[in-house]
Amino acid sequence: MSNLLKLLAGSLLIVAHGLAMADEDRLQRILATQTLRVCIWPDYYGISFRNPKTLQLSGIDIDLARELARELGVEVTFVDSAFATLIDDVLSDRCDIAMFAIGITPKRRHSLRFTQPHLASDIYAITTRANRRIRDWSDIDQPGTVVAVAKGTLHEPIMREKLQHAELRVLDTSHAREQEVQSGRADVFMTDYPYSRRMLNNHDWARLISPRERYHVTPYGWAMAPGNDAFHARVERFIRAVKTDGRLLDAARRHGLEPIVVH
Repeated sequence: MSNLLKLLAGSLLIVAHGLAMADEDRLQRILATQTLRVCIWPDYYGISFRNPKTLQLSGIDIDLARELARELGVEVTFVDSAFATLIDDVLSDRCDIAMFAIGITPKRRHSLRFTQPHLASDIYAITTRANRRIRDWSDIDQPGTVVAVAKGTLHEPIMREKLQHAELRVLDTSHAREQEVQSGRADVFMTDYPYSRRMLNNHDWARLISPRERYHVTPYGWAMAPGNDAFHARVERFIRAVKTDGRLLDAARRHGLEPIVVH
């Protein structure tokens, strides 16, 4: 082996060792810095939502992140993220854990380490009250129907697989998919239970289309970088505790999410 190759190999080993040590020492680092960094998507109604008027955060995962930090005896810092940047944000160490009801999918499991699920949601569709094409779920996957999804969400790969006749349109943001439907350029956009509550509670033009039977239920949990054994075990212990002592159910009730709690 040439000296250059030996040098490169040695450097890679040092980097890998450093990453492994960082993973193993994450809990100690959190305790030492007195800070728990939590990635959130601040547009997730009922989960991790920043009120545009007050800039205050609310939602079940905001409550639980604060409770986890309280148990650890540290302060919590929220870091804005999104589903499209989730994996990069976690792996680049922008946060210690992502807590915004993240769908546990095979693709994400390949890159991230998940906790046990605390919520689970089926897929729902939002259309307009004026749309006469879409009356029930069976009207969605039909020729001429345009279905919008947000890029990076779990709905993108699921609808690519499920739709046989309708056109799938992938938009860069959740707001873009709403605008497509409201403007009539798309017939429906696909979402989950929490976000559907936001649409019905805040937009008088929105109409909910629910599947007649189970369509594609996805468990939701929290995500961290691979490794992190001590920290992962501590978070798992926290989740088991809040499920047992009622704190999870109390938080779900506060935010209208009791129907999707995983006990």
